[in-house]
Amino acid sequence: MTTALITGATAGIGAAFARRLGSQGHNLVLVARDTERLQRQATELHDRHGIEAEVLTADLATEEGITAVERRLVDRREPVDLLVNNAGFGNKGRFLEVPMADELTMLKVHCEAVLRLTSAAAESMRERGRGGVVNVASVAAFVPRGTYGASKAWVVQFTQGAARDMAGSGVRLMALCPGFVRTEFHQRAGMGTDNIPGWMWLDADKLVAEALADLARGKTLSVPDPRYKALMGVVKLTPRALLGGITSRTGRKYGPQ
Repeated sequence: MTTALITGATAGIGAAFARRLGSQGHNLVLVARDTERLQRQATELHDRHGIEAEVLTADLATEEGITAVERRLVDRREPVDLLVNNAGFGNKGRFLEVPMADELTMLKVHCEAVLRLTSAAAESMRERGRGGVVNVASVAAFVPRGTYGASKAWVVQFTQGAARDMAGSGVRLMALCPGFVRTEFHQRAGMGTDNIPGWMWLDADKLVAEALADLARGKTLSVPDPRYKALMGVVKLTPRALLGGITSRTGRKYGPQ
């Protein structure tokens, strides 16, 4: 049986990955900040699917949290075959309205943690000649929209670059770029969602199924759902100056900063 480690595992996309992988017979290492919630999730997944679900409490906004997950990823006695870097959050407010400490925390979680955990996992996987890494980014990576979009753009560029460097090693790396997904993301950031059109919402379980299928196909970038694929096609054709104005207005209305 293979083992998957998922950060931000207790809610949203991370929880959907845990459900899907657990149902497929993968053992799990569940990473998040809330120990009690992790333990409930681990018990439920174990009882439902008969798999082993390990709990690792870690805050990836801290050095201690990142180091703890790194140690687990390089443990040769219990190797991790799939890493899902899903932990992340949004800040409410425009540039200069968000405290600098919060901006730096976002970069630590979205960039430093992703870099370090991907590196730890990939090195161990390369030694075994197999493994996979899914780094959860966002369609916000493709539009000029504040620190959140910039950090997710970094995730996409880093992941695709690393995937090219590791070609032929047996290790697959993929950036996953979802749109709006019904999770706790907006609530935690203090953002309302009533004004987001219904057609823009994605189902987390369907998203994960598509993402894992794309990983199996060897894709380095996954934009699940035809609606968002079409939107990204429009984005590519829109002049950058015009796109900046559109995304500034829509970002203030719908998305994180």
